[in-house]
Amino acid sequence: MTTVKNIYDFLNSIAPFDTQDEWDNSGFLVGEFRKEVKTAVLSLDPTPSAVEFAKSVNADLLLTHHPVIFSPLESVTEGSPAYELARAGISQISTHTCFDKAENGINDNLAKALRLENPERLDGGNVVVGELSLEMSVDDLADYVSLMLESDKVTFTNTDKPIKKVAVGGGGSGVFIDLAMENADCFVIGEMKYHEMLDAQQQGRAVICAGHYESENEPFLMLKDTLEKMFPDVEFLTFEQKDSIIGIGR
Repeated sequence: MTTVKNIYDFLNSIAPFDTQDEWDNSGFLVGEFRKEVKTAVLSLDPTPSAVEFAKSVNADLLLTHHPVIFSPLESVTEGSPAYELARAGISQISTHTCFDKAENGINDNLAKALRLENPERLDGGNVVVGELSLEMSVDDLADYVSLMLESDKVTFTNTDKPIKKVAVGGGGSGVFIDLAMENADCFVIGEMKYHEMLDAQQQGRAVICAGHYESENEPFLMLKDTLEKMFPDVEFLTFEQKDSIIGIGR
């Protein structure tokens, strides 16, 4: 029998919860540790639609990247994800920043999704640098990123610099731009603020923003294969929320 705590302990072994950023709220957030898990749902965000899907398949656990409780809650009312999970008896675990930088976590998996060669983890995995099989222009690389991550939201700075080495960081990883550009020709991330993109453009830096959701969804759902091997008695399902409200950023 697999319990919520069994899955929590395994996640803690591959992406320790004590490595999360100080502002984060990853971990076990709703439910009870001793609950048996027969069906679990993976979703990037704990949106109301993700919760409804979990309820519809009689899930015992909702495993998400972004936390269902992030900022201090003033109330927990009917219709809110935390309330509906608790009422349905569905436990919830979030991996967030501890999985961002974990080995085989978000950033490693983003590099895999883009088929980067010879990946190297920098700053404990906050940035991963790899090589393209062929040198590209920034606009060709932007098209490639759009194709590989199924994103129609790609934006990029304009530069004539040829690109061979690519740094990646899922979500809002703009804080790591200096590290990325010291080690690569281009930084592929989820999102950056408007003025940060303008600054990068003026500095001649090649930056491609793929969309917060698009840069993290597939890399998070890659966790499903690992969980299925570890817990063969549990059915793991994924919830695709592309048309839902996008989740919490850094």
